[in-house]
Amino acid sequence: MKQASASSYQPKNRIRWRKSLLLAVLGLVSASSIIWQHYTTQVVAAEETQVAASNSWQNASFPVENFQAYTSPFGYRRSPTGGSGWEFHRGLDFAAPQGSYIRNWWSGKVIKVSDRTACGTHIVVQSGDWEHIYCHMQGHVETQGGNRYLIDREGGIQIWEGQYIHSGARIGRVGMTGRTTGPHLHWGLKYANNYVDPALVLRAMYAQQSGRTLQSSARIQ
Repeated sequence: MKQASASSYQPKNRIRWRKSLLLAVLGLVSASSIIWQHYTTQVVAAEETQVAASNSWQNASFPVENFQAYTSPFGYRRSPTGGSGWEFHRGLDFAAPQGSYIRNWWSGKVIKVSDRTACGTHIVVQSGDWEHIYCHMQGHVETQGGNRYLIDREGGIQIWEGQYIHSGARIGRVGMTGRTTGPHLHWGLKYANNYVDPALVLRAMYAQQSGRTLQSSARIQ
């Protein structure tokens, strides 16, 4: 199998990424305020319990460098492209400067690369029962010998379908491909083929990596 030129995660960067995760989690309560209006307290508690119990998040990575803000949470929202109707947003949007590197959340196998949908240039990585989706990336998809790969030559990124990617590896750059109104990363998560609110996962990650309980991390403001 061909190897990508994406950078590997190095242990010396772990402290820096935990700081990035902390700063990002500080904004989750306000960014997710719309979400809680669409769920009962019992449903939210059940989701949090499932996420917290699913895995050990010690080696998970925050998915974007140069994080600025959350621009659209998981759940129902008005169309960002000017439509009058509501739509269900199946992910969490991270604002970051165009060209900022995107990092693989959790080690796994690339099961899809594509550039032909509203998601723009994107990849899907499978990690056990989890699938993580990264949309609106720079670059495009090419084929060689019947094998598909994402190529971002300016960013030094080449990711093949079927390739194993380590947690924290650079897998692309923030762009504006697909249906988007500005540079950002749309990050989607599925567990057992069902979409999960990424904000709950980030809170569980921070709780484990900082030694806090999930309940105390939920109170961060």
